[in-house]
Amino acid sequence: MKIILVGAGKVGFSIAESLASEGHDITVIDQDGENVIQISNALDVICVEGSATNPATLRDAGAENADVLIAATPGDEVNMICGIAARKLGTRHVIVRVRNPEFLSQTEFFRESLGLSVIVNPDYECAMEISRILRFPTAVRVDTFSKGSVEIIEYRVGEGSGLIGAALKELPQRFGAKVLIAVVERGEEALIPNGDFVLQEGDKLSITGSAQEIRRFFSAVGHVKKRVKSVMIMGGGRIGVYLTHLLEDAGMSVTVVDRNRSRCDELCDLIPNARVICGDATRSEVLLEEGLRSTDAFVALTGDDGDNIITSLYASRVQVPKIVAKVNREHFSELLESGGIESIVSPRSLVAQQVTRYIRAISNSAESSSVETLHRLADGKIEALELKVSEGAACVGVPLKDLRLKKGILISAVIRGSESILPNGSTCIRPGDHAVIVTAAGRLKNINEIVEN
Repeated sequence: MKIILVGAGKVGFSIAESLASEGHDITVIDQDGENVIQISNALDVICVEGSATNPATLRDAGAENADVLIAATPGDEVNMICGIAARKLGTRHVIVRVRNPEFLSQTEFFRESLGLSVIVNPDYECAMEISRILRFPTAVRVDTFSKGSVEIIEYRVGEGSGLIGAALKELPQRFGAKVLIAVVERGEEALIPNGDFVLQEGDKLSITGSAQEIRRFFSAVGHVKKRVKSVMIMGGGRIGVYLTHLLEDAGMSVTVVDRNRSRCDELCDLIPNARVICGDATRSEVLLEEGLRSTDAFVALTGDDGDNIITSLYASRVQVPKIVAKVNREHFSELLESGGIESIVSPRSLVAQQVTRYIRAISNSAESSSVETLHRLADGKIEALELKVSEGAACVGVPLKDLRLKKGILISAVIRGSESILPNGSTCIRPGDHAVIVTAAGRLKNINEIVEN
């Protein structure tokens, strides 16, 4: 597909990197010459230096014949103008990054009136990710499919766990829960295991199942962290505001600490039910005075990766039960994990994932399925996709034991209406089902690609 990406900053770079790996023809527009040089040196893309609000620049980039334009500059208004101009010039689909909460509330109006295909909000996506983790604190990470019908929970096998030494085929009988271990990360390897695979201490598991069955599984294993009732958030930016509302809706009490006095005044109006503290959360005495030791969870959300890392490590030292840190530089994630902090979120990675899912869905010319949800697991080595199955798909009506699946493919769940099915050899996929596919075999666009020709 011919794709134009406007904005070569952190978010734009992540999007370009993800789409370039899938073989698309990408042209990047940015006004900043340094950004253009950086992305040109790092990726196989065409670069145009200039303003994408200028129709002449868009024409130079090929907007008249482009399949998709993605506007990912820091300015919401700039992104919308780029999107409108591209649609007028003939671009078929437009994806716009918008962060302002006022614009977010008018998503349907902008899509219908201005011809925008998709509006993505990295701050809201990040807040949603964190809220899912805090609702299931045993997990390192929580991804959902089909509006929560099926979840993939990331979990580390700790010292003394009842899972150590267990073969996967033994788990249903030993623990009585309908879950499936879809991925095992062991060291640098990411594996899609079979039933004979034996678990070891330190393995990071991606566990598939309904929320109820996953909770039953952890209860049987004996590793259930207490429910989060109180949360301290460092950083009162947009993510913090979105997250506060989500957590309060879930019945949690929230304390937000921000060092900026004027922002704290705004927060008192934006999140009136939360406790707002004006102070420097990088200072241990401020955190301790405001109750860090007694809180159930700590979330570091400032714009400074270093502050988020250092403060999260301190929260771990004083034994806060659950810690989540926002980190944009991926190489910093290893530092946090070595300190025992594994719940790490990156807004730009979440947006790149969302955009990739949409691009893959519209580039699929087959009518047998469509990509509904896409999650990257194991540092991008594995993908989990939700595909809607239509008449004519190669897998329809065939028992799974008789399907000749490609190597590195696992059908981890089938969603039929409101029912979540943990598949076995006799399960048959029907038209209208949603199949959750876990794959290390490449980038899937439709469900026919899971079977050998």
